[in-house]
Parts: sequence; C-alpha cells; structure tokens
Amino acid sequence: MPFDQLSTPELARSLCSVSHLTGRQVGVLIDRSGLVNFVIVGDATKVMLPDIGRLRAREGRFRGLRLVHTHLRSEALSRDDLVDLTRLRLDLMVAICVSQDGQPQKVHYAHCIPVDTPAKDPFRKFGPIPYGQLACNPAELITALEAEYARAARLRPVSARDGRAIVIHVSDKAHVARAHDSLRELRELARTAGVEVADSICQIRERMDAKYVLGKGKLEDVVLRAMQLDVNVLMFDCNLSPAQASAISQVSDLKILDRTQLILDVFAQHAHSRDGKLQVESAQMRYLLPRLGRKDDSLSRLTGGIGGRGPGETKLEIGRRRAHERIVHLERQLKQISAQRMQRRFRRKRNQTPVVAIVGYTNAGKSTLLNTLTYSSEGVENKLFATLDPRSRRLRFPKEREVVITDTVGLIRNLPKELFAAFRATFEEATEADLLLHVIDISDPAHDQHIDTLERMLVELSIEGTPRIKVYNKIDRIDPEHAKLLTRTKGDFAISATDSRTLKPLLEHLQITLLHNAGLPSSV
Repeated sequence: MPFDQLSTPELARSLCSVSHLTGRQVGVLIDRSGLVNFVIVGDATKVMLPDIGRLRAREGRFRGLRLVHTHLRSEALSRDDLVDLTRLRLDLMVAICVSQDGQPQKVHYAHCIPVDTPAKDPFRKFGPIPYGQLACNPAELITALEAEYARAARLRPVSARDGRAIVIHVSDKAHVARAHDSLRELRELARTAGVEVADSICQIRERMDAKYVLGKGKLEDVVLRAMQLDVNVLMFDCNLSPAQASAISQVSDLKILDRTQLILDVFAQHAHSRDGKLQVESAQMRYLLPRLGRKDDSLSRLTGGIGGRGPGETKLEIGRRRAHERIVHLERQLKQISAQRMQRRFRRKRNQTPVVAIVGYTNAGKSTLLNTLTYSSEGVENKLFATLDPRSRRLRFPKEREVVITDTVGLIRNLPKELFAAFRATFEEATEADLLLHVIDISDPAHDQHIDTLERMLVELSIEGTPRIKVYNKIDRIDPEHAKLLTRTKGDFAISATDSRTLKPLLEHLQITLLHNAGLPSSV
C-alpha cells in the first residue's frame, strides 16, 4: 500500500467484497511503509480499533497509521470515526462506501488540523468523492500537516513544564455554587503543580456516571476538545476509582489525574525535609496500593526462572507485598519523628514557654505572617502547599519574655485520607499549642467554606477546645470599610501579613493573653 496513495484498487475491492459478503464493516490499519498492521472486522455500523499504544511519539507528530475501512449504507464519517481520528492522532480516516453489488462507490476521508480558536473542529472532512476521482496524496498531505503542527507548537508560549490540561468538575444541581469554587481551586492546584490549564469544564448532572464520571458522550466531547487545544492531561475534581481511571484512559488515550493524585504531586514537589519526604511517600504508597493491579498487565504473570517456578507468588502479589513492607517501614520512621517532636514539645512545656500555632487554609498567608512577626526569612510563594514542614520561631516581647510561634501545613477541602494519615504527626504541632492563630484569606470568595474546613479538622484532632483567634489576612485586597466592619462586629483582627503596621493590635493582644495573665482564659 504506497504512502502516496489513499487506497489502491486491489485493496478497495477486497475490503468491499468481504464487507458485502459478511454484512460488516471491515478495515485495515496501514503504516507509512505500506504494511498492514491490523485487519479489523466490526459490525454493520462501526469497527472497534485495537489497542495501538499511547499518544504520538512526540509533540507535533501523527500516529503513523491510517485507517481504511468500509461503510455499508453510503453514510459519511461517523462521530466514532472522527473521535478515533483525533483521539489517536491517526494520519487519515478513510471510509469507502460499498455499493449494492459489493463494489467501491464513494469515499469519505478526514485528517487532523491544528486550530487557533476553540470554535473550530480539530479535523477537516472531505467527501463524498466518487471512487474513481480520488486525487489525494497522503505523503505530501501528512508531511505538510506535521510541519504546520510543529510551527504552531513553536509559536505557543511555554508557560508550564508539565504540559497542558483540561480540569473537569461534575456536580449535582444542589451544589452548583460550590462547584465553581472547587473548580477554581483545582485550577490553582494545577498551576502550583506546573501544569498549564487550557480549559475547564463543569458538568451538572443528576448523578456521577459509574464508569466514565462524565458519561460516554460527554467524555468524547472532552477528547475532541483536548485535541483542539493540544492537551495531554485530564484532571478530575474528584477521587477516581481504579476502574474509572482505567475506563477513562482507554477512551481518551490521555494522562488521567484525579484530585488526590494532583495534591500528592504538589506535596511531592514541596517536600524538602526528611520527614516531609517520608510523609509524602507514605501517602503515595497508600494511594497506589489498590491500583497496582491496573498499572501493567505484565504484573499478573507468574515469575519465571530459577527460584520462581511452580505455583508461587505472581509479580502482582510480590509488588503488593513489597508495597505493604514499604508502608510499614515508613510508618515506623514517622513514629520516630513524631516521638522526637513530642520531646521538643515537652521541653518547651517544662520551660513554661507559651506556644502559638498558626493554622488555616492553604495559601492563606500563614508563612508570611510568621516571617513578619519573627523577622525571619522563610521561603514564601503564592502557591498552594508551599509549606509542608512545621517551622517554629521565637517571638520576643518586652521584659525578656518569649513565645514560640509554629507554622503548620495548610488545609484544603476534601483532603485525601492518605495525606491526613501521613501528615497527622505534622498537625500534632497544633495539639500542644496554648493558642491557635486561625489565618483566613478574606479576599477569597470561599473563605467561609475554608473556615468550616478548619473547624472540622480541629474536631478530628480533638483540639476544638483550644483558645483561638481568627486573623483575617490580605485586607489590602478588599474594601477598607469592610475590613473595619470585620473587627467591629466579630472582635477579631484584620491584618495584611506583608505590612507590619497592621499587626500591632494583634501583638498587643498576644502579649496580654500569653504573658501578663497568670493562665490562659477559657476563651479568647
């Protein structure tokens, strides 16, 4: 099958003859060297393509395969044909219409094209063309298209190191308002992870599809959208079961991430200390353990060779056992770290040094507040989970009195249970504190939900009775009158953590509460 011909008479007649006799669509996948890689027999309306691997070898390249198949009812290219064309980045999708006497009659074909606006389709269709009038040269066409794709890729600004993504949220009608806040948070997580968000999709439906989350039809629309925008990652704002992740991956041929995987990736990037890395690895192992069986089909094979013959453990069983052993090892090390933290807290208590823990939602400004209060220079970034390791600094008041201020890990709604279990030792820094500073980003539209998230976490840690002060941060981003209203009506503190002048009332309150009183009051 020459690369410069759409189809040869011999191939077309053979396909049409078999299709006419069987009443089924018949097709072949042909590579650029002219070899037939697969022969496919479908039903009367479609053919099911075999697993031909992941996406193109590199950006701007097509698959190197074209599908030539038959249509029994003289119909044009179907939606399934166009989805397969764009999803798999095939060179060409060709449909030969079979006449009533089993001869090639008309031809429809399509190829992918780069698009510069979302309104355009990522493919171009041709036909119906009488079979004897075909004049397409695939060799010239594909070469020109790949050059055009490469040129478009060079012109696109490089704004992310880990590719482009579409973020997806599925919600019922009762939670539409929260859906947009959650989707905005997912976009911020993606940005923190180093991924450029090309588009976001929020689908409202009665209930989540058990297999595809979105539903098969909507997922195919998302795949076409991904091809339009040259996206290589789909991010779901929910936790996917292993079966769901596998089913979506098979339909899309894109990398699939759920909310937990994205948060784990952000944690892995920001973990620098030994205990932070141990906690991240423990959470990752707990998350991956039930998914080991779907990672690679080869894991289900029996081990072979010396020492591996006979009815022994499969590779999958060995992988799970080693994962369990690694989790146990990590838990043992995390317990040692927790014991060391407990000793440090005991020494502080013995020295009667008051401890203040800064808690709050992620990216609320906790580290910035610590730096401003203690004149330190810890790393601060406008990203989610920039701080994973507890940081303790001393704050000296007049009359040579000190308190220890500890910065803790930020929280996020629906924090994965694997992460909460792994970072429980970190959260324990707040359990021994004499006072909690609850930092709230008042400029965030969802700050009320953030407050509820922290309250639930305090209950889970059994420290809801610890005295705490609400500190509304980033007042420089809101209306000044609204900031004054906060302090008058709620009796809390409105500050800008980057401006030390706004911290004076808070510092005076801390000094009176922690140092001048004989003991902490029951409420602050």
